[in-house]
Amino acid sequence: MLVPWQLGRSTTRDVTVVRTLAASYVSHSATQAGSAATAASERKTAKYSNLSSSHVFYPVAVKTLGVLADDALIFLAEISRRATLCAADSRETTFLYQRISVAMQTVFNFPCFYRLGFLLPRVLKK
Repeated sequence: MLVPWQLGRSTTRDVTVVRTLAASYVSHSATQAGSAATAASERKTAKYSNLSSSHVFYPVAVKTLGVLADDALIFLAEISRRATLCAADSRETTFLYQRISVAMQTVFNFPCFYRLGFLLPRVLKK
């Protein structure tokens, strides 16, 4: 079931995580913070431009070093505003950003833990 988000239109989101230190972004990221996330957000907006009549589209672009694109901040502000109204708790915005922070740390650290999972049993057997 789709719940209307704004003006009777449903919301559609596309989450993109940009690796800030990738060769294609380093030069831009070095001169302006958030430029890689902004570029990714603009690409997603162009990709889904045909949805504008039926859906409200939010590109959620996040850099691996923590910067969110402006569109992502607008979307998260609206989610936290609605959560605060529903829960009647002014801390909902803080809770939302904490959850996002923990999720990002978990995802970006997973490859390290995954590799250690394979190495640890071999080391312990020796």
